[in-house]
Amino acid sequence: MTTALFPRARRGELLVVGLCFAAIVCEGYDLIVYGAVVPELLRYEPWHLTPAEAGAIGSYGLFGMLVGALCAGAVADVLGRRRTVLISVAWFSLAMAACALAPTPGWFGLFRALGGLGLGGVMPTAIALTVECSAPHRRSLNNALMFSGYSVGGILAAVLAMPLLPRYGFRVMFWIGVLPLVLVVPLLWRYLPESAAFLRNEGRLAETEAVARRFTAGRAAPTVPAAGRASARAVTLALFSPRHLRATLLFALTSFFGLLLVYGLNTWLPEIMKGAGYPLSGSLLFLVAMNAGAVAGSLLLAPLGDRIGMKPVTALSFAAAAVSIALLSRATYAPALYLLVAVAGCGTIGTQILVNAYVALHYPPQIRATALGWALGIGRFGAVAGPAVGGLLVAADVGAAVNFYAFAVPAVLGAGSVLLLPGRRRTPAAAPAAPSSEPVKAAA
Repeated sequence: MTTALFPRARRGELLVVGLCFAAIVCEGYDLIVYGAVVPELLRYEPWHLTPAEAGAIGSYGLFGMLVGALCAGAVADVLGRRRTVLISVAWFSLAMAACALAPTPGWFGLFRALGGLGLGGVMPTAIALTVECSAPHRRSLNNALMFSGYSVGGILAAVLAMPLLPRYGFRVMFWIGVLPLVLVVPLLWRYLPESAAFLRNEGRLAETEAVARRFTAGRAAPTVPAAGRASARAVTLALFSPRHLRATLLFALTSFFGLLLVYGLNTWLPEIMKGAGYPLSGSLLFLVAMNAGAVAGSLLLAPLGDRIGMKPVTALSFAAAAVSIALLSRATYAPALYLLVAVAGCGTIGTQILVNAYVALHYPPQIRATALGWALGIGRFGAVAGPAVGGLLVAADVGAAVNFYAFAVPAVLGAGSVLLLPGRRRTPAAAPAAPSSEPVKAAA
């Protein structure tokens, strides 16, 4: 029955989506757990943290992600997607153990920054693998399914924090983040395939054909032998060729606004709602609602992106985020607040999922991981700014309304940047195969 329902290539496609989903769940937990523990950190007497200092620590980890994303895209295109994902998941899991043992805020911030190096490597690589192994008409949907793991990890962090934080303190939440080392890494090692495009460019034709038959129904099979490995410099320069320059700059700007919203709200939403009078458990429920809205919204919007194009869907999603976040400053009825937070989750986390899929669909496979690394890496400046700005606003005690207005503005700017992006174009898989003896030159 299973074989009849899912042909071999479809089963391979689902396997890749599932493995990358598991890796992104771990990443989502490790990132959003910080927002879940911020209220507890501010009350942890041995450290005497202020909101501004807590915001700065949140930014340290995201700065590490910035560096990791910028490096990992080029590394994955040169050394392979599979190895990059394995090393990245193992790295940030070990960093979580270091955070659980941190004796001072300084060490804690350093370990968050070091863990960010691994966190930054997973996202662009997982997206590139998912898109490559998906049928053209399912690429956006599969990317949304895979990337919904980020919000699932966030929901897991918030749900676990409600019973565990009051009883055991913040350190237990970071010990939980070590589990991927024994639960997920072995599965990735055993089942995650290497990218067929990478194998082709390496000249490993037999392996390429085997991966293509199993995971892509032959779509990625090479037509001519590859001459060898492209250098990281050549891959990166291809992003700034005349063909891709405008998109490269605008995707980075769009990711800046998207990631500012994602990490700013995920870090400070519980504390903002706590300041508005909600207890810790109630404020954490808003974090659950936001990430649940992101999962539901992205799974609804991604098929629309495949059908009518990523540009209009992404712009409308940003606009929905701006409206819902602005309305949060006025709503007082609890059910309405939860609904608006869910829409905000769809318009922030869900929108960034759409942006990532947009990037992956726009670029050819030879430079796809590097393009994702660039967009997410430069976008991390927004991720770094989000927690820091939120911390300064909370420290200034400007009130919940001003906090929400401050986050509505980047959503408006994000919608504007999307409108300047290239519209719907033929997917790279449909393009004629470039002579693989000059893969990066052909991509440029």
